[in-house]
Amino acid sequence: MEKLEELTEERIEELVQMIMRQTEYTDVEANEKLEECDYDHIKVIKKYLGIPEKKEPKIKSVNQEIYRQLRTKLNASTKEYVDEQYSKLQKDIDENNK
Repeated sequence: MEKLEELTEERIEELVQMIMRQTEYTDVEANEKLEECDYDHIKVIKKYLGIPEKKEPKIKSVNQEIYRQLRTKLNASTKEYVDEQYSKLQKDIDENNK
């Protein structure tokens, strides 16, 4: 996002036009919503579409972050292994049925 000081009238008008193309807001509504969201056009469009903002969970300690990352990696590896085994099993079943 651009800094508020760097926004020119021309850039604000571009953002308003962009919002109007992506939503059903009028020129005035788009301008108001843009001001409400601190001139972040992505936030305005996401609000219009009803997409909630993602909030990162707060990490209480380094140790918790390490274990969270380990769990994530192990879960992904386990899922990959199970999918691979399922594919092999399906292949064996198909070969035996021929």
